[in-house]
Amino acid sequence: MPIISAELVHAGGKPAAAELEQQLLSGQTLLSESADHLIEVVDVLKSYGEVLDAYSINLIFQAEQQFLLPFPLFKYLDGDKNPAKIWRHLIHDRINFEYAEYCMKAMLWHGTGGLDAYLDSDAFAANCAAIIRRKTRLDPLLALLNPLFRGFLPELIRTAATTHALGQFWRVMSDLFIDLAEAEADGRVASIDAVVEFIKDGLVAAAANPITYGVEVDGEHFWVLPPEAGLTFLVDVAVPYVEAVFLRGMPFLGTVSFNAQAQQISPDQAQFAYGALFADPLPSMGAGIPPSLLMQDMFRHLPERLHQWYRERTRGEGDVRVKICMSFQKSMFCVTNAAIRGTFPQPLNSSEPAAQAANRAYAAAWASRLATARTDCLD
Repeated sequence: MPIISAELVHAGGKPAAAELEQQLLSGQTLLSESADHLIEVVDVLKSYGEVLDAYSINLIFQAEQQFLLPFPLFKYLDGDKNPAKIWRHLIHDRINFEYAEYCMKAMLWHGTGGLDAYLDSDAFAANCAAIIRRKTRLDPLLALLNPLFRGFLPELIRTAATTHALGQFWRVMSDLFIDLAEAEADGRVASIDAVVEFIKDGLVAAAANPITYGVEVDGEHFWVLPPEAGLTFLVDVAVPYVEAVFLRGMPFLGTVSFNAQAQQISPDQAQFAYGALFADPLPSMGAGIPPSLLMQDMFRHLPERLHQWYRERTRGEGDVRVKICMSFQKSMFCVTNAAIRGTFPQPLNSSEPAAQAANRAYAAAWASRLATARTDCLD
């Protein structure tokens, strides 16, 4: 999402870090309660869930069926090379899987958490070496490239591992968001607090899901992310995803200067604040701006209730993708809220001083980061 002068798009008050900390510690929601917010969040997450279903299927297809292909020309087709589908792809009547790859590259580049630690391990390097030995026996191009560029194929395998792990993560989130819409429709979820609690429960339920990934090379199975690595959904993939995509993100060409003398981009990746929670809700629809691709995908799957809600406000259809972007940002604060609520080190109702101190420190750390985010959208 493009980052521009905050003064141009400031929507309302921004709570201080101390206020955010208190909200988190008291179990309050970051997004204020309202009927409009409930419609926005539930329906935009329903749309997002349908999009994530396609993203997940394609990422897993790429990691398993397009593994180490020198020219993966058909990687976005999920194995369906029907001429009609190829034509729709060429005229861009399709899901924009480029955005899914953008998120994967953000995770790969920022490299935080247990998944990245394993990708730097000797065990992963040994798995890569075994795969490369087998693969280069079959592919003369890779056999030529490997001795010339020793880091090339291991880096491609790292990319494939991150791609598959993100596909597994989005599989869970897609199902969770679709289930949320069903729960709201039948009355089980009727408030923003219930939305946050529903998402938190889903994250906690999936927390220990194992993250594994193996490939077939010339009829032989090789582990890339083996069970013994002990990687799990929440700690090793979900948390790094929040860090890379919700918080840090990446600056987009054309929105900030990449000139080193301009110093508009911090040399410290940990200081990046280009993620979904920090971005100005202005999808430019310019070529190559990843969030614009996501907003278009969500527009194609927009529930009619939310679509009508947008038609009745401000410019109607004229700025519908901006409205989607704003609703999506609110929903991502709810998801973040749920993740924080579900990962407090101690129960919030604990009376033990040590537990309370640990929770305060945890909430303060989150509040200090969120205080500079686009919290003006929360009222």
